[in-house]
Parts: sequence; structure tokens; C-alpha cells
Amino acid sequence: MTDLKTVPIRRSLLRHTLVMGGERDLVMTSAMFAMLTGASGMSFLAWTIGGLFWFIALFALRRMAKADPCMSKIWLRHLTQQNFYSARSTAWAVEKRKR
Repeated sequence: MTDLKTVPIRRSLLRHTLVMGGERDLVMTSAMFAMLTGASGMSFLAWTIGGLFWFIALFALRRMAKADPCMSKIWLRHLTQQNFYSARSTAWAVEKRKR
């Protein structure tokens, strides 16, 4: 018998794209909002509020990514699903017949 060929699976191919411990899109978006908040007032209070928002958002996004690295994508897919799927088809369903 011949031995089966084994191919190593690299860890980098399986890892999710995380930035600073959170999902890339959400971390970048929260950073943008924090910078816009800080730059909007150009005062110490505005920069403090922007920085505080950044750290709170980053903390929440890290915890979310630790639970599930694809949580936002799963949540968006969940929003498109119906609340109820009937067990029967409707009278208007197209019936496929084999002839």
C-alpha cells in the first residue's frame, strides 16, 4: 500500500483578520468615529470624549471577538432571516415535476 500524502495546513490560513484584538472593520470604524469626535470640537473636552469612546469601543470589540471572531457578520445574516418558516409549502409554490 502507498502512504497517503500529507499537506500541512498553515495557521495563517485559518485565522480571522483581527486588528488590536477586534474585528478589523469594526475597529477601524470606531477609530474613525473617535477621531471625528475629537477633531470636531478641537478642544480638550472633545479629544477626551473621543479617546474615551475609543477605549470603551475597543474593550467591547475585543470581548466580542474573543467570543466569536465573526460575530458581526453572523449578526447581519441573522437580521435577514425570517421569524417563522412554515412546515408546508404555499399554494403559489412552483412545483417541479419529472416527466
